[in-house]
Amino acid sequence: MRDKTQANSAEPGDRLVRTGGIVFFVGAVATLVTVAPLLLGKSPFPAYMFGLSMLMGVGFLIAAAGVLRTMAAQRRRARSVQ
Repeated sequence: MRDKTQANSAEPGDRLVRTGGIVFFVGAVATLVTVAPLLLGKSPFPAYMFGLSMLMGVGFLIAAAGVLRTMAAQRRRARSVQ
């Protein structure tokens, strides 16, 4: 049986997942930039750079919220079909 949902249709949590991925990537780059001077024996960056490293966790939480939102929408749709 063919599914009526198109492959490129947007789910409710897609934007959150995409945004979470971008925020996670920015946090990963900030982490690499923050840790590099410590490994190379240079002077460390200011404390706010360590705060930017926390964006990895924030991005992960945003993406997880998007996945949960998509799951909830799919469950609602499946219940309405029954």
